[in-house]
Amino acid sequence: MTVLFSPPPAARTAAVCLAAQRFCALRGWAVLLEMPLPNGRRADLIALQPDGGFAIIEVKSCARDFLSDGKWPDYREYADRLYFAVDCDFPQELLPEDAGLLVADGMEVAQLRDAPAHPLAPARRRALLHRFAMLAAERLSALTDPAGLAERRAALRVE
Repeated sequence: MTVLFSPPPAARTAAVCLAAQRFCALRGWAVLLEMPLPNGRRADLIALQPDGGFAIIEVKSCARDFLSDGKWPDYREYADRLYFAVDCDFPQELLPEDAGLLVADGMEVAQLRDAPAHPLAPARRRALLHRFAMLAAERLSALTDPAGLAERRAALRVE
């Protein structure tokens, strides 16, 4: 009897996330993980592309993860392009045709479908760019001065 090992969803998500980050980096896209959006949602990955466009990459670990999550349409209003990133075992027929498709196999990612463009309005793009830059700077600052980050957060709660 052959027993197939399937990693837990959290491990699969982490692996696909890392592969998607590398996919973006190889294209010169600047990526942030887990970025809160103004509508209260949180993008798994958001990438600032060299042309100033934004791509959101929604990572799905399994069919149940996709079928139980109806939030992904809310990401479209904050991205010029929306992609799904999955691993080789994911049933791709579940994913919408009007989104890009990235398939990870280890650290390699194949883009099976490009995401159609839905250009953001200039004001929304500017606001998103500001949010992206502030979060990136905060995270960089936290790496170099973790104690300072705790102090800044405490000070902001008091104000």
